Amino acid sequence: MKAMILAAGLGTRMRPLTDHTPKPLLRAGGKALIDYHIEKLAAAGITDIVVNCSWLADQLETYLGDGSRYGVRIFVSREEEPLETGGGIVQALPLLSGENNDAPFLLVNGDIWTDFDFATLMSCKPEAGHLVMIKNPSHNPLGDFVLSANGLLTEKPDSAAANNTTTFSGISVWRPSVFSEFSLGRRALKPVMVAAILRQALSGQLYEGHWWDIGTPDRLAALDAFLSS
Repeated sequence: MKAMILAAGLGTRMRPLTDHTPKPLLRAGGKALIDYHIEKLAAAGITDIVVNCSWLADQLETYLGDGSRYGVRIFVSREEEPLETGGGIVQALPLLSGENNDAPFLLVNGDIWTDFDFATLMSCKPEAGHLVMIKNPSHNPLGDFVLSANGLLTEKPDSAAANNTTTFSGISVWRPSVFSEFSLGRRALKPVMVAAILRQALSGQLYEGHWWDIGTPDRLAALDAFLSS
């Protein structure tokens, strides 16, 4: 299995920290945020990792190098302007497809921290996609999708109570074929998820371990305190 780390965002909510440093290189617990993902992916046995970049891309490319210091191979997909999640995947698709061009790949947001074990997804073979969900955090109290008892995700009804929904963690597994017909350009991932839900092809699982969305300087500081302790 290959993996892709989404690292092309502008980090606008993290300013001024991201004025001169790309968000994946911000530090918590003595490490750059992206180091945690790469090390965990390597520990899971994933050796080919695609990283998309845009804002201050030179810094990120220089920092990562070819991946050899992590024991992996890193391939950079550079975006002149951020293409959003879906568009970033479409551009990087040639790097994610191997001899079996529909072998699932693991996708992880670069702006989260978690102790989730990526190795548990190595045998995941979804029809379209598989999302790791978490209980709704305070910054997303209404959640994203309903995780049904049969393991499939459904859209939340307008009247859904918060305890009926779960929040997407930013960790998922996808079939390349889901994106193969899209043209290059900006594209959100949410409509792709909804289309898969309508085909009953989007599964999920609930994770209840440690998870942080590093969306603000305050959350980064809190994560740094947590890891440092």
